[in-house]
Amino acid sequence: MTEFMDLEAQDGVRMPWNVIPGTKQEASNCVVPVSAIYTPIKAFPVNNNSMPILPYAPLRCRTCRSILNPFSIVDFAAKIWICPFCFQRNHFPPHYASITDDNLPAELFPQYTTIEYEPPGPGEKSSVPPVFMFVVDTCIIEEEMSFLKSALSQAIDLLPDNSLVGLITFGTLVQVHELGGFGQIIPKTYVFKGSKDVSKDQLLEQLNFFIKKPKPSTGVIAGVRDGLSSDTIARFLVPAFDCEFTLNSVLEELQKDPWPVPPDQRSTRCTGTALSIAASLLGACVPGSGARILAFVGGPSTEGPAAIVSKNLSEPIRSHKDLDKDSAPHYHKAVKFYDALSKQLVHQGHVLDLFACALDQVGVAELKVAVEKTGGLVVLSDSFGHAVFKDSVRRVFHSGDYDLGLSSNGIFEINCSKDIKVQGIIGPCASLEKKGPLCSDAVVGQGNTSAWKMCGLDKATSLCLVFEIVKKEIPDATLQSTNNQFYFQFLTYYQHNCGQMRLRVTTLSRRWVAGPGSVQDLIAGFDQEAAAVVMARLVSFKMEIEAEFDPIRWLDKALIHMCSRFGDYQKDSPSSFSLSPRFSIFPQFMFHLRRSQFVQVFNNSPDETAYFRMILNRENVTNSVVMIQPSLISYSFHSGPEPALLDVAAIAADRILLLDSYFTVVIFHGATIAQWRKAGYHNQPEHQAFAQLLQAPHDDAGVIMKERFPVPRLVICDQHGSQARFLLAKLNPSATYNSDAQIPGGDIIFTDDVSFEVFLDHLQRLAVQ
Repeated sequence: MTEFMDLEAQDGVRMPWNVIPGTKQEASNCVVPVSAIYTPIKAFPVNNNSMPILPYAPLRCRTCRSILNPFSIVDFAAKIWICPFCFQRNHFPPHYASITDDNLPAELFPQYTTIEYEPPGPGEKSSVPPVFMFVVDTCIIEEEMSFLKSALSQAIDLLPDNSLVGLITFGTLVQVHELGGFGQIIPKTYVFKGSKDVSKDQLLEQLNFFIKKPKPSTGVIAGVRDGLSSDTIARFLVPAFDCEFTLNSVLEELQKDPWPVPPDQRSTRCTGTALSIAASLLGACVPGSGARILAFVGGPSTEGPAAIVSKNLSEPIRSHKDLDKDSAPHYHKAVKFYDALSKQLVHQGHVLDLFACALDQVGVAELKVAVEKTGGLVVLSDSFGHAVFKDSVRRVFHSGDYDLGLSSNGIFEINCSKDIKVQGIIGPCASLEKKGPLCSDAVVGQGNTSAWKMCGLDKATSLCLVFEIVKKEIPDATLQSTNNQFYFQFLTYYQHNCGQMRLRVTTLSRRWVAGPGSVQDLIAGFDQEAAAVVMARLVSFKMEIEAEFDPIRWLDKALIHMCSRFGDYQKDSPSSFSLSPRFSIFPQFMFHLRRSQFVQVFNNSPDETAYFRMILNRENVTNSVVMIQPSLISYSFHSGPEPALLDVAAIAADRILLLDSYFTVVIFHGATIAQWRKAGYHNQPEHQAFAQLLQAPHDDAGVIMKERFPVPRLVICDQHGSQARFLLAKLNPSATYNSDAQIPGGDIIFTDDVSFEVFLDHLQRLAVQ
């Protein structure tokens, strides 16, 4: 694994196949598609070898527009470079006249396969500062209201001074607050009916945008340059340092929605209308700038075009069963509404972030399309008072060691060798519909294009790119040895959080193999962690778009094919079966993926499933692997902290276990440890060692939680306690209530699920047939 980690540290890329199957047939035999998990603006540690930022514009090939890179062939005498993608010969411009073998520009250094350009020039720096539009739900109980207010006032303190801030509150009605009411004693609000969709023109008319300057007769109204007066915009979007007092006083006076709610009904909440008004207001005032809508929602939408449930409490909110049977009456209409909203936001270049905090569902499943296509952040929690919500909000605005590195206005493009086509991307982006010879007919995720919009992206945002090998025949062996490299180039043009536009370029080269004898090469370049993550994203995507799709069957078939093709065995002899170390953990990943919350929707609401999948689709390989197969660390008096098998056999009365399943971090005390703790031994000076043992997992959990977003939920529990279920649900059930002998001090799991041993046994039998 270490060499794949090194490649990721250099380029931010992990590929399942680092030696690529060279023909269409070979690639389909490999089951896991040729793909890459790429983190476009990954932060690289600053050292002598770190990625340079070049203060000039890149050199592009005049045919395919790819950028000069270390794989280009350079003729120093003639001052020509040959593009590795289309073989076009390009002349160097005059300012490259002094290049020689010993005097290379940085972009030709072999170690700088990833490089960033920050061209100088007045037009490059964005004139509009970052914009934050807070959209706040008021249909929540007083207690939740006070939690939310305190979190918002903390967030406002952390905003960059130059950022612009707006506020919209909603309940039965939508209220747009005028924060910059120059010299007004009483701040103004404009009220809109929640059940009615408001067009952009109606909105601007009612917000008095055309009092001083008449409305232009033609064209789209967008920003200062299109005839909106900057004074008008400044009424609704105010610099953070100017409006802190006004904003805090508006928040302090914010009341729970005053409309009475009959006991047999839900609150009237018009989430869709509020978000639509926020999007239209930002589209008119600051189009194309890095603006974010931060939606704080405390319950289901029951009013307006995006209601997810009726007001009657007798009608339950849709479950997975309802969605499967197509008996969720509001679902498709709401998804259609948010799909249209996502197109509007992508066109404007704005991001929708969602903070959903309620015991009930709030409609994350419907909102998913708008959050994901705009690259927004999502946090799901039980309450606005919960640490998951409070700490996550703080992290969004935090600057320093663990800041998210929020950037905006990204455009992502791919270039690759002519034998490769792009099927699509699974991840937080939207297609720009740039069709061309690179696009494959088979589409996965956001496909049929070679350019994508990423309205919001951060240091951790990772895309899963899926490719298709189109080469049919195997050329002669002589030709294969001379030209056996496939090239990929990823371009990310984005606005850095300092306001500067930058271009990051990553160029990769991978060897391809074909024909007999290529299996060993393929095995040597197989990255089983990356493969597991690609399979997880693919299976989640298929579950969402394919009716009657059976995920367990699909994963099992894929795994059996992989093992038959890459395993060592004699036909029909399961005992002879073995896998190379490169493949040996892959079946284990698939076993845990089958049991994970991405595939098993039972006991999860559609909102939770949508939330888990949104985060899987934006995280890098290391984090995604923890979601699929959680890590377990054991602490005891006999040894220091050590990794433990994710198995019920890891539980012992005198051990503490630390489980990290990405969304939750569990500290589990064995029965004896729990008794000692309750007896207070750790407070006695002679039991210092016990106090240290109790503290160690808390320290390690703190380190995990500090650098993760959304901040995970911390669960501290004891063996046989009710919260122990958070650990037991993730363990391999090697000892169940059916097992013969139980280990003293250990535990059993009450389940009929098969254990990993049985799963492996069946896999070996089927693979050797």
